[in-house]
Amino acid sequence: MLLIKNGKFFLLPERSEDDFKALFARVAAAGVGRPVDQDGCPQGPWTPDLLAAAISEIETNRAGIELRTVQLWFEDNDKGISATNIGWLARVLGCNDPEAASAWQAELSAAQSRLMAKRRARRRKELSEMAEPELASPELAESGRPEPIRAARRFDLAHATEVLFSRGSVLNLPAAVFAGAVALQFVSYFLSIHSVTYLREDGVTKQVGFLWTLNWTVLFVVFLPLFLAVVVDQVVRWKSISRAKLLSALGDNDQSGTWMARVEASSHTYWAVFLTCIGFAGVFQWISVRLLPLLNGVGDYAVDWGSVALVQPDQIGVVEQIAFTGIAYLYMCFCFYLLIAGLILLSNLVDDFVNIRAALVDCQGNDDLREADASGYEIISGIVRCTIAGLLVAICMKLESFYRLTPYPDIWNWMLSDAQSVLLTPVEPVQWDRSPSPTHYTSLLVAFLVSAIYLYGSIRIGTSGKPRIRANLAIVLLIAVYLVAGVIPGFSLILAGGLIVALHGLFDPDFQFRRQLQRDQSYVP
Repeated sequence: MLLIKNGKFFLLPERSEDDFKALFARVAAAGVGRPVDQDGCPQGPWTPDLLAAAISEIETNRAGIELRTVQLWFEDNDKGISATNIGWLARVLGCNDPEAASAWQAELSAAQSRLMAKRRARRRKELSEMAEPELASPELAESGRPEPIRAARRFDLAHATEVLFSRGSVLNLPAAVFAGAVALQFVSYFLSIHSVTYLREDGVTKQVGFLWTLNWTVLFVVFLPLFLAVVVDQVVRWKSISRAKLLSALGDNDQSGTWMARVEASSHTYWAVFLTCIGFAGVFQWISVRLLPLLNGVGDYAVDWGSVALVQPDQIGVVEQIAFTGIAYLYMCFCFYLLIAGLILLSNLVDDFVNIRAALVDCQGNDDLREADASGYEIISGIVRCTIAGLLVAICMKLESFYRLTPYPDIWNWMLSDAQSVLLTPVEPVQWDRSPSPTHYTSLLVAFLVSAIYLYGSIRIGTSGKPRIRANLAIVLLIAVYLVAGVIPGFSLILAGGLIVALHGLFDPDFQFRRQLQRDQSYVP
């Protein structure tokens, strides 16, 4: 039925089985919704330019519509139309009549649903064809039987993470993290936020440049790659050397699949950590701490490299600041996923070792378990190194968060003044109620997780008696350093002592007990 509504050519929607592409092509060619001439005929068919202009002229459509979006409707592709644009298109086809627009909206929505159903069916067919082997095996070809379809392997995050840690060189993963941090440093230099000072309202001049932050220099360049290198070394050594030796002593050489089965059993844990790191530590934190303050022009957090545009808009634009912080936070959340995933892998390694050692005890008794003790010693030594590196990561995060609240021009001046305050005038401790920062909680979470894995490994492996005392004291000292960092006067001196102990522990995790252990028990770990 042909009508003219509001001086425009109108056509009632037909209840057909056409998908959106076919329906749109028909009404666009007919010129439905276009102005009519003196004879009542539409002034030609719709073109992308005309339709985009008509939709943008709708009074309630303040954002308008992009020409490229309309062009995709005219092209022969699988692109459909969004629910919002269905409403605007229905207004045009309905000639701004509410009842007619409602009828067209229902018809367009049904057509869009049919298009999506066809696209899903096509994708399922393509996936089933990809699962079929390209060439049939000679045996099946001779017998005339069709070769069965091999289904594609479902993506498993736990398996993919384990591969990331265990395949290739030990330096691949740490080098990737290191390269990402260096790339961000170069970008900050090009954006001129590598070294930035600003004057606070209280008259204090602060250095908030990207290259002056412990998080984006020392943490991601030194401590996190070191942590990942130790975890990779532990996993590779366990899979390729230690595990094979223990299985050989057990007389069972066919347990190659049990390690991956143990890792994949923690699949839900990996997914939970991944979604938490990406969703909350990454996207949610970036939106609340960076994006919204930059868009609103005011923020509740202390100014740093990611919010320079709020106090010095001539230094960097808001758009550049948003883009750079977005990339930096995406890199950061992936790095922290790798850190926590490394801890999960260490727990999987401990469980696998304890299971195999229990089988050895059942098979051989306690007569000859020197190989198992040696493997346990290597595992707990690696966990000590990982714990030290993880606690150093947490300390860096906490120091950087506290520095922004201090009246000192840079972080190094702050720590030097703190060391001098022990003999001179004490400094005022940081007020916790004036320091809202998500980094406080993130650093506390990192410190808790690495300490928990160390405690878990020490209890389950249980080969440490007296030789573990110094390692335990070193870990306790580093935890104390984390707790007092930035809180009490003279913390920098305690920090210096903790760094010396940490450096020693990274090279000698048993703190010089190895030689004594070799003399007393006469074995080489």
